[in-house]
Formats: sequence, structure tokens, C-alpha cells
Amino acid sequence: MKSGTIRGLMGIETRELAFYLTGRRKNLDFINPVYKVERDDSEELRQKIIDISFSEWKKMGFSKGTLHYMKQNAKSGKPFSLNAHVREKLEEWRIA
Repeated sequence: MKSGTIRGLMGIETRELAFYLTGRRKNLDFINPVYKVERDDSEELRQKIIDISFSEWKKMGFSKGTLHYMKQNAKSGKPFSLNAHVREKLEEWRIA
């Protein structure tokens, strides 16, 4: 479990306890929320990001900075996610 997720869970539990202690809630219920994280970092997608040129990216209507950071993420090997509209455009793009 990532530290950000742990902090998030601790924040929820802290809030639940505070509400109980201040009388805003009648019962105390520490439930673990179910998080689902969609990952967009398949090898195929990483390779598409690395292979796309700035001029082709610009034609699709995106900025140089967006492509720069996506390429950094793709080369890093670490998990990453993309905004839905960016992912859709990448999936449509074919290497010429």
C-alpha cells in the first residue's frame, strides 16, 4: 500500500473519530473504503508515447509540456495514469 493511500485512510478514520467525539455522529464505524486504480501504463502505450513526435502531438491539439512529462513517465518504468481525453487520442494514433 502506498504512503499516500495510508495517509488517506488515516485521514478518513481521524475524521470519523472527530465526528463521533464531537457528537456529529452517533456511532463509530471504521470501514476500509474500496479503491480501484486504473493504470494506463501498458508497454504498448509506453512505446507509443516514446515514439510520437512533437509535430504529430501538436497536430492532435496538445501542448509540448504534456508530451514532455508523458515521455518522462513512460521512460521511468514507474506506474502512471493519463487523463481520459489524452488516453483516447493516444489509442487513436497510429505510427506512420
